[in-house]
Amino acid sequence: MFFKRFLLLVFTIAFFIAVAIQIAFFAAFLIAFTRKKEKGNASEPVSIVICAHDEIDNLRELIPLLMEQDYPDFEIIIVNDRSNDETFDYLLQETRVNSRVRMVKIDNLPAHVNGKKYALTLGIKAAKYETILLTDADCRPATNQWIRTLAAELTTSATFVVGYSPYTVNPGFLNRFIRFEALVTAIQYVGLAILKKPYMGVGRNLAYRKSFFLEKKGFNHLLHITGGDDDLFVNQYATGLNTVAVSGTDALVYSIPKTTLKSYLRQKVRHLSVGKLYHFKDRLLLGLFVITWIASWFAGLPLLVASLYSTLVYYILGALVLRIIMLILTTHYASKNLGDKFEAWPVVVLDFLYSIYYISTGVITLLTKKVQWRN
Repeated sequence: MFFKRFLLLVFTIAFFIAVAIQIAFFAAFLIAFTRKKEKGNASEPVSIVICAHDEIDNLRELIPLLMEQDYPDFEIIIVNDRSNDETFDYLLQETRVNSRVRMVKIDNLPAHVNGKKYALTLGIKAAKYETILLTDADCRPATNQWIRTLAAELTTSATFVVGYSPYTVNPGFLNRFIRFEALVTAIQYVGLAILKKPYMGVGRNLAYRKSFFLEKKGFNHLLHITGGDDDLFVNQYATGLNTVAVSGTDALVYSIPKTTLKSYLRQKVRHLSVGKLYHFKDRLLLGLFVITWIASWFAGLPLLVASLYSTLVYYILGALVLRIIMLILTTHYASKNLGDKFEAWPVVVLDFLYSIYYISTGVITLLTKKVQWRN
C-alpha cells in the first residue's frame, strides 16, 4: 500500500511539473509568433544552390518556378551529384538556353566524405554571389517572392536566415502527421530564432553568406557525418545577433512528403541522428521540451485511471485540457504566422501520437549504426 501511494505521488509530481514546463514552452512560442517584425530591405545578388542526384523530374518542375521569381539578379547552380538518369543532358540544355542556370558536375566522391556536404561545398564555391540561398530539388517556392523575402533579411549584421519548409497536402493520415511534425519542429527552431536562441535551420529553406562559409572552412569538420549540412552548421555558428527568422507565405518553400511510414521513419532517423552533436545547452532545452511532452501523456493517462474515484482526477484532467488548449493556440498562431495554416481539429490526436512517434524514432536512432543521404 505504501509503495502504491509513493508511486502515485511520484507520478503526480512528475506529471504536474511536465505540464507546467510544456505550458511555459507554449506560452513562449505564442509570444514569439504573435510579435510584429519589421521586414528587411537588402537586395544583393543571390546564388541558389541545389544538390541533385537522379532528380530529373523534380528539376523539370523546379527550375521553371525559380525562373519566375520576381528578383532582379540571381543564378541557379545545380550540383549534378553522380546522377544516373537524364539530369546531365537536361541541365546541359538549360545552361545553353538560360544564362541564369549553371551546372556543377560530380563524377566521383572522395573517400570518407559525405556526398551531400561535398556537393554543397562545390556548389557554394562555384557561386558568383555572396548571398547563398539553399533548397532541394523536391521543393517548390510558394510564391514568386521567395528569393526577395529571404534575401531582404541577409543584411550586413545577419549571417543566417532560417525559413520554414512545410510539406504539401496529400490524402491520408500519414500526410497529416508529417505536416504536424514539421510544424512542431518549425515552432521550435523558428520560434527560438525569433526569441534570439537559434539552434538549427533546414536546408530546404536557408540562406547564409558565402564569405562566412569559406571563412569557417565550410563542412570540413563535418564531412564524415551523414546529415547536418543545415542544422549542425547553423547550430555551431548561429547566435541571437547574426540569425534572422523569416515567416509568411512568401517565405515558404513546400517540400514533397514521404508516402510510406518506412521511408518517413528512415528520413527522420537521418535527421535525428545528428541531434546528439548539437551544443549541450540546445540538447538540454530540446530534450526538456520532448521529455515533458511525452511525460504529459505517459504520466497523465495512468494517473487519470489511478485517481478515477478521487478529486485528484479533476486536477489532472484540467491540467491536460489546459495543456492541449495551449498547444492548439500555439499551432494555430504559429502556422498562421508562418504562412501555412494547420487545421486545429486533429491536434488532440496528433498530440498523443507525437509522443509515441518520438519514443519510437528515438529507439530506432539509437539502434541504427549508420545512415546515409544517397548512394
